[in-house]
Amino acid sequence: MKTVFINGSPKKKISASSYLSAMQRLFVKGEKVTKQLRNKNDYESIFEELKDADAIVLSLPLYVDGLPSHVLAFLEEAEMFFRENDLHPNLYCIANNGFIEGRQNEPLMQVLENFCFRAGINWRGGIGIGGGVMLNVTRFVFLVQTAVYIIMLIITGFQTGNYFHEGVISAFLQNVGVLLFFNAGVIFFFIRMGIAINRRGKDFGKHYTRILIPSFIFIPFANLFFLIYSLFKGGLFRGWLAKK
Repeated sequence: MKTVFINGSPKKKISASSYLSAMQRLFVKGEKVTKQLRNKNDYESIFEELKDADAIVLSLPLYVDGLPSHVLAFLEEAEMFFRENDLHPNLYCIANNGFIEGRQNEPLMQVLENFCFRAGINWRGGIGIGGGVMLNVTRFVFLVQTAVYIIMLIITGFQTGNYFHEGVISAFLQNVGVLLFFNAGVIFFFIRMGIAINRRGKDFGKHYTRILIPSFIFIPFANLFFLIYSLFKGGLFRGWLAKK
């Protein structure tokens, strides 16, 4: 069985879509191919992999309650490709958004379901994930914390001769637990969708989850993050900071 994972994020790297796609890969058996979709130059290599694909997992962000425009353009070409080559793979979706509620991805799911009907391929459902951006940020926070714990273990090892300091290891394990808790809903549905894919196209349906942070905590942190992000990108003072 061959599964093609298509990352539909326009970002070149470290996107939430690529992170979530990589997580889903862990629960899928057989041959697995990952392709990046950013512009028309990517079409040919993607279509080449789709010729013998049993399943497709499209991972992408929610843009204005729908699909990014470059993904829509690709689907127009893909519709003709599937029909002309009489191909009927199973399509699954991983949609994420910056809002807290995963159900915000419902319009995107409907677009993909309609696409499958037009293209003659099998819509098998997907996962709508709320707080995808924050989930992506938590992995980098965890990596930084892990590096700090390793340095602390080395330092305490030099000082005491004990390179397995219980306090440091306990703090590290607590952070692992926090990360797994934040991702628990996502991991649960990834396991279920992986089972559906491995059963050669079993219908998964549409399911919605989110980062497991209370809304009253998520919202102020998300607002602060996007404010800082906009400052670095020239969003707040675009005339001053943006490249001409």
